[in-house]
Amino acid sequence: MKADSIIFDLDGTLWDSRKAVAESWTQVIRETPGVQGEVTEDDLTKTMGLLIEEIGEILFGDLEEEKRTALMDACVRHENDRVAETGGVLYPGLEEALEELSRRFRLFIVSNCQDGYIEAFFKAHGLEGFFEDYENPGRTGLPKGDNIRLVVERNGLKGPVYVGDTEGDRKAARQAGVPFVWAAYGFGDPEEWDAKIGRIGELSAMLEKPRSD
Repeated sequence: MKADSIIFDLDGTLWDSRKAVAESWTQVIRETPGVQGEVTEDDLTKTMGLLIEEIGEILFGDLEEEKRTALMDACVRHENDRVAETGGVLYPGLEEALEELSRRFRLFIVSNCQDGYIEAFFKAHGLEGFFEDYENPGRTGLPKGDNIRLVVERNGLKGPVYVGDTEGDRKAARQAGVPFVWAAYGFGDPEEWDAKIGRIGELSAMLEKPRSD
């Protein structure tokens, strides 16, 4: 597969932050009057790739919309702080793979997360130097497909691929007109893909830069 750049999803593709996120959301729930229960890693697995509003409807659908929105706002604010402090589980060989890939390709991130979450990933693990740009709906208000297209246009990319793990990632890549590489070690099971990897390190051998005439 030929490419001049790689756009990555974050959760399920570069790392697994479920433990830190579940703990931070549960703490917020316990400190919120009139709300009971906890959020588990399994709960988060079921909502991977969805927008924050969709996750709130699934996990806290019994709450009135105004209270649910306020709870989700509190959860993601606390989540960003917690994730930046504790980090998540990086997939095996991630830093080495990014270092090798960044020598040959331009690297980016587009995730369906809130504003500040990608920055928390960078702060926790010091990997921001590998990526030229990133985007999310928390900052733009746009769905993932449009954010992929935005990053492509903003950076003048001619041959990008999108690497993600869910059916939502596949649909977003298709909407943006970008080939989809399935990270099969993640959380999802997309209907189809243009290429498939079982670990992040396989990308280097799979991709080659197009010849410039």
